[in-house]
Amino acid sequence: MGVAIVIGCSGAIGGAFMQSLGSSAIGFSRHSVPKLDLRDEGSIAAAAAHVATLGTTPELIIDATGFLHGEGFSPEKRFADITPEHLAVSFAINAIGPALLMKHFLPLLPRTGRSVFVSLSARVGSIGDNERGGWYSYRAAKAALNQLIRTAALELRHKRPDAVCISMHPGTVESPLSAPFAKTGLNVRPPAVAVAQMLHVIAGLTAADTGKFFAYDGATLPW
Repeated sequence: MGVAIVIGCSGAIGGAFMQSLGSSAIGFSRHSVPKLDLRDEGSIAAAAAHVATLGTTPELIIDATGFLHGEGFSPEKRFADITPEHLAVSFAINAIGPALLMKHFLPLLPRTGRSVFVSLSARVGSIGDNERGGWYSYRAAKAALNQLIRTAALELRHKRPDAVCISMHPGTVESPLSAPFAKTGLNVRPPAVAVAQMLHVIAGLTAADTGKFFAYDGATLPW
């Protein structure tokens, strides 16, 4: 698809995207130069401005970021476990950060011709698919991300009618994020396999798919 941008390139999934896309990919993370920190809008704006100075027009932008546990937080099992601090961190990384990515990176997409923006969401962010409860902060933040993607897609349709803007569930992937929760019986796949599946879905997307929520196997997920 020409030039690609991978945000979160230092993670397991982001790194696999970089390997699969090869020399056409430009990666950003908290460790890249310039760095990109989802909790620092200035760094997001600077990274987007850096891409603009390269004189390239990205045709694929992948947001491979996410927060499930860490910084002293684990998914809540009961509503008694909810804390404002955990909610704030989850929303900052899983919803607000990606919203700011859209603010600064969507304008880089070409005005005509097919282009794709993908943000990695999670099936547990589906309200319609929630049958088990728990994981309050993560579920709520990913549901917010899905709404942000849907809303941005509607605006993007008027400005870049050939562009596609979607949420995608990568499934359970071998990574530090999923390791504590990869129970027996889950379809846990290596990052390279998961990325190959997602790129296959991305390759088949058309403008009619914009604003949708897909799984790694191409299935459309409920909101």
